[in-house]
Amino acid sequence: MEFNVSQVLRAVAAAVPEREAIVQGDDRRTFAQLVERGDRLAAVLADAGLGCHRERAALEPWESGQDHLALYLHNGPEYLEGMVGAYAARVAPFNVNYRYVAEELRYLLNDSGARAIVYHSSFAPVLEEVRADLPDLDLLLQVPDASGHALLPDARWYDEALAGVHGRPPAEEPSPDDLYILYTGGTTGMPKGVLWRQADIYVAALGGRQLATGEEWPDLAAIVENARNGGTRVLPAAPFMHGAAHWLALNALGQGNTVVLPPEAATFDPAAALATIEREGAGIALIVGDAFGRPLLDELDRGTYDVSSLVLLISGGAALSAPVKAGLLDRIPGMAIMDGLGASETGTQAAQITGAGSPVSTGTFTPGAGMAIVSEDLTHLLEPGSEELGWLAQKGRVPLGYLGDEAKTARTFPTIDGVRYSVPGDRARVTADGLLELHGRDSVTINSGGEKIFAEEVEAALAHHPAVYDVVVTGRPSPRWGQEVVAVVQLRDGFEVTADDLLAECERHIARYKLPKEIVVVDRVVRSPAGKADYRWARRTAEDAAAAAGG
Repeated sequence: MEFNVSQVLRAVAAAVPEREAIVQGDDRRTFAQLVERGDRLAAVLADAGLGCHRERAALEPWESGQDHLALYLHNGPEYLEGMVGAYAARVAPFNVNYRYVAEELRYLLNDSGARAIVYHSSFAPVLEEVRADLPDLDLLLQVPDASGHALLPDARWYDEALAGVHGRPPAEEPSPDDLYILYTGGTTGMPKGVLWRQADIYVAALGGRQLATGEEWPDLAAIVENARNGGTRVLPAAPFMHGAAHWLALNALGQGNTVVLPPEAATFDPAAALATIEREGAGIALIVGDAFGRPLLDELDRGTYDVSSLVLLISGGAALSAPVKAGLLDRIPGMAIMDGLGASETGTQAAQITGAGSPVSTGTFTPGAGMAIVSEDLTHLLEPGSEELGWLAQKGRVPLGYLGDEAKTARTFPTIDGVRYSVPGDRARVTADGLLELHGRDSVTINSGGEKIFAEEVEAALAHHPAVYDVVVTGRPSPRWGQEVVAVVQLRDGFEVTADDLLAECERHIARYKLPKEIVVVDRVVRSPAGKADYRWARRTAEDAAAAAGG
């Protein structure tokens, strides 16, 4: 069988209607309330004429036959209600990076063809700047917040709109072919909307496989029975605009678990996250690499928290370095850490689980179902143990393509020996004993003197030094090397260290030709709210340092 996300959540809610689905501070919503409010949003969207206008069979892989709903929100119940309600109305919701300035927001909303938007009042001023340039944006639903910004002209308050309609299921049944859209982060290029059939993303990332066997759920009855046994409390600390965070949330809801959120979601507050874990007894939490892991580690050393309920900490979307991982395991000894590997274009692909007392490493994973390595020329698969460095790929449940981009769809989703793969651009190999070695994203690979150097491996090497709080590595033009490696480093408060000290630590972990030619110290490393490195910013910083030095 194939499933639509709305269908799964409706069945789970019918089985456990009074179980809490979403908790944020004093706001506690049951599964029955989540679905009922989602149905009210679906009615608002349908009354505005939004829905599905062309079925999947009549479309090219890069085309959408549905209307699109932008979710321009901090973490909160409205974000998940927005997804649930849109899916019920056969409208495709998508994520908006709330750090975007007006120009970037204009690009995204035009590229997506958004007809509706749900947004927090905090973002009303930026939306107002571009509103006149978005003639197709018909429906604006504003969620009040602490900013106190007034309702935009022609907008409606979100709760008032929901209160004015019925909460019955929509008359039109959602389809497994309906779209799930995830916009890429745009840290190395312009954001692109990845189009998935919901039936495929459900299996690839949203809980559509049985944990014990890895097999897909055979029917709705099995999904419901699993959900009856749920009840784990799950905390996604990263923003829902990042795929990994709402993947975890939808996984949790589809298994009858409860999503718990810190009261204040505008920024990541490690103290609030730990207090929420303690108060709600969360068993699983999600972070994004060192950008979340280091502040958590610092807060565990500053304060006293009972987080013994936490049995699994998941890190996805960015590397969690070995020193940070070891520190977290030391402070929460009953917990395991899972490094999850995946991408907007692949879903979850591989994982590494480390428990207290186990060897700690970064960059190696156990492959999941459908993962493969394809050759550099995209003509054949590489076998485990091959010395050739290939492309990390995924087969089976993969996306349809990129919204409105036929050429990039063809490049990223090639057919090899009759099988369609997703190849988003990570370099990797599989060892003879079956472990995945991830080398890094090709778009941030540095070609220095004819040698390919992966930014992530240099970052991981530098992160071992105790003075390094955060680091991003980039390349910049060099008359001698073509490109040279530059590390942009944020030091820990109170630490002093020389470049030679950092290079000496780096040399313990990687070959000398990979060492940075310069280390640029900054007050703060810039990352996205989801914790991902901003390589465009890092490159500008490296080039500005060279210009300032007269290079």
